[in-house]
Amino acid sequence: MTRPMTHEDPSDQRLTELEIKASFSEDLLDQLNLVIVRQQAQIDLLIKEVKQLREQQPDGVAGGAARLMDDLPPHY
Repeated sequence: MTRPMTHEDPSDQRLTELEIKASFSEDLLDQLNLVIVRQQAQIDLLIKEVKQLREQQPDGVAGGAARLMDDLPPHY
């Protein structure tokens, strides 16, 4: 006696559902990896830009906030 083709064995159905979930998980993992690679590239670029800005900044301006305190307005 053969089983009808319309009804799957419960374990076959569970296996199929797990395979589908695994496939979606793999796709999501690939997408997340691409996002991380993109973000790391942006971080690297930002670090490079900050480094360039620091090199452009005059040496004496490093303590800019303290220097503003030293420069009193003329009315004091």
